[in-house]
Amino acid sequence: MFNTEELYQQVGGEVLVRRGKQITGDLLDEMMGRKSLLALQVMVDWHDLSDTPEELAAESAEIFADLLPARLAPMPGLLDLLAALEAVGIPKGIATSSGRDFVTRVLDLSQLTERFAFVLSGEDITHGKPAPDVYLLAAERHGVTPAEMLVLEDSQIGCRAAVAAGAFVVAVPAGRSENHEFPGAQFVAESLADPRIGAALGWDGA
Repeated sequence: MFNTEELYQQVGGEVLVRRGKQITGDLLDEMMGRKSLLALQVMVDWHDLSDTPEELAAESAEIFADLLPARLAPMPGLLDLLAALEAVGIPKGIATSSGRDFVTRVLDLSQLTERFAFVLSGEDITHGKPAPDVYLLAAERHGVTPAEMLVLEDSQIGCRAAVAAGAFVVAVPAGRSENHEFPGAQFVAESLADPRIGAALGWDGA
């Protein structure tokens, strides 16, 4: 929904530079889509850091606090897609691996909180992506079967989770994830403005 992967990369890079390390594309690929503390554990193991994931999370949150107000931006097509969904009465929910505090901050800054029926974060489930738990819970919250739910995913690991849940999955990669593979996705969209998303939902996307 937002350029958060770009910002995560910047924040993760800053955290590692402070320790004389570098963030790499391979490391980002391993972290992307995972619950926050698990992603940071990957960083710890990758560089053999002495920090705990909790310590890195607190440091990252401080950096994000300064970065988000100036740099947060919706991904291309997001606002038009939300408006189109609302025009035809299709409810929307958020199912993310990010922590609830971070998601709340992003939605508050973007003033989009009230436009979603629910928000599921990493704290709402035991098993994070690629386990299907968050999407099974999302279908339950929507009151539909997973097969009746369309999921937009930007990461390979998230796509695996949605496919495992039995949802109709559309991959919308950006940045690093443009090099990922998305087995099981119905198609790979160019952006959230891709007219095939609207077609899949039963309207022309115009």
